[in-house]
Amino acid sequence: MNDKIDILAIGAHPDDVELGCGGTLAKLISEGKTVAIADLTQGELGTRGTAETRAEEAKKAAEILGVKERVNLKMKDGFLTNSEEYQMRIVEKIRKYRPEIVFANAIDDRHPDHAKAAKLISDACFLSGLRKIETKSGGEAQEPWCPKLVFHYIQWKHIEPDFVIDISSFLDKKIEACLAYKTQFYDPKSTEPVTPIATKDFLESLTYRAQDLGRLSGVTYAEGFTTEKLIAMKNFDGIVW
Repeated sequence: MNDKIDILAIGAHPDDVELGCGGTLAKLISEGKTVAIADLTQGELGTRGTAETRAEEAKKAAEILGVKERVNLKMKDGFLTNSEEYQMRIVEKIRKYRPEIVFANAIDDRHPDHAKAAKLISDACFLSGLRKIETKSGGEAQEPWCPKLVFHYIQWKHIEPDFVIDISSFLDKKIEACLAYKTQFYDPKSTEPVTPIATKDFLESLTYRAQDLGRLSGVTYAEGFTTEKLIAMKNFDGIVW
């Protein structure tokens, strides 16, 4: 079976990927790119919902976006560490999927797991390319694989992006995927405790933050990313004028 994909999007918790780069993933998939999502934890410490409901919601969100596969690495929510054990779990997935690009959590954010995941994922991408690190999948040795690029999406905090992706035609798809997490976001009928992401303002921020990045870049809606290395362009094709 050929597991090769174009993009691997990784998030500390189920819903991180949808919130941070859901519009970009929907756009890439519409262009024929193959995408997989890896959630590091089950989000089991979340105030609302359970690990079981989060898994059901993550599956629904993946179906909405049209990703090829979604996996959960079952690391410990709230206690992510940049350990050899956790690095190797990610290395195995990188070598399985052989992505050209990896999307990772924000480099700095309100939830401590997000910045920890950003560094953990980045280090795993580097280690995945080292030939002397041996891993197996299904009993067979895996070949080294180093993604060409690692990009970090933006989450709660306002981080200056290095570039943005025009998601003007895909904001609705992003929001639909986010709202698949019914236990997590704003619901006026819910009797569960209110959390920072379960407010009407946060739900509305998905639109107005994308709109603001669009305003700054000359499109209607956009998602922002930071990059770990200087990006060289062959030409100006693809830039919105």
